[in-house]
Amino acid sequence: MEFVIVWTMVELLFALILIVALGFVSAVFFEAYRRKNNNAHVEAPAIFEDPKSLKQVRCPSIFDPAEKYISLIVPAFNEELRLPGALEETMNYLQQRATKDKSFSYEVVIVDDGSVDETKRVAFEFVKKYSVDNVRVILLGKNHGKGEAIRKGMLHSRGELLLMLDADGATKVNDAEKLENQIHAAAKEEYKFGDSSASNSSFRISDIPIAAFGSRAHLEEKALATRKWHRNFLMKGFHLVVLLAAGPGIRDTQCGFKMFTRAAARKLFTNIRLNRWCFDVELVYLCKWFRIRMIEISVNWSEIPGSKVNPLSILNMLWELVLMSVGYRTGMWQIHS
Repeated sequence: MEFVIVWTMVELLFALILIVALGFVSAVFFEAYRRKNNNAHVEAPAIFEDPKSLKQVRCPSIFDPAEKYISLIVPAFNEELRLPGALEETMNYLQQRATKDKSFSYEVVIVDDGSVDETKRVAFEFVKKYSVDNVRVILLGKNHGKGEAIRKGMLHSRGELLLMLDADGATKVNDAEKLENQIHAAAKEEYKFGDSSASNSSFRISDIPIAAFGSRAHLEEKALATRKWHRNFLMKGFHLVVLLAAGPGIRDTQCGFKMFTRAAARKLFTNIRLNRWCFDVELVYLCKWFRIRMIEISVNWSEIPGSKVNPLSILNMLWELVLMSVGYRTGMWQIHS
């Protein structure tokens, strides 16, 4: 009798595990299928408003010809405290470059990802100060995730080069020149290799798909020595999962400082489906699929208090990586060129 009861408990436990596993697999396939046409994204058009005249400004598309040399996309969620300092430093840098080089043109696109603090007010103060031609604000209305905010900013930018950077200013904006110089060098190589007979006058950086990834990999040894063991364990575990999902190539996928040519951004951000923390990993996967040249460049980085990453973020990252693997490997997520 006791043997029968014990065996029944084992059967129940096995059945419970099987039900949970089947439920998880079903949830993954359902969510992957739901996103197969990018319908999880915010598709409403962005609206730019001139705070001085209150008139709407024409909203550009990534498919339009470039009108600026560089666009800086800044995703912001509840960043009223950290955003002012980072934006002031950014604008000072851009204005200094524009003063030295009259051909240098820029825009900063701030994407308010449904903030519930004064982020919107802070952003529009910079529009008033620097004009709507140089600073623009996109309001997502509710929180969709960092990946969605960056995607929206990229799709409505005017630059030949497009730089995404965090609102906390963890990476110094002048490091953009490191990425920029490497992209120019790589573009010249690609151009010469692709058509050695073409004249240099027809060369446009915006037409050659290249992605430059800012990297903190050179700081990893110091981080391992100073962080607690469980954080190092989680970091190493995440790197392993990323390697399995996207393959080798980029050591630091999560640094929030990345630059793309307009041609690369057009391919990548019209296909990306992940809208939170792991969109960076999907960018690497898509770069490989499109054979977009990837460059990893060390940048100066400092940890700024107020990070939005928490234990739930890690669970969300793992969930998105599983979705990505299932979506692409089953063919549910079609990539459009």
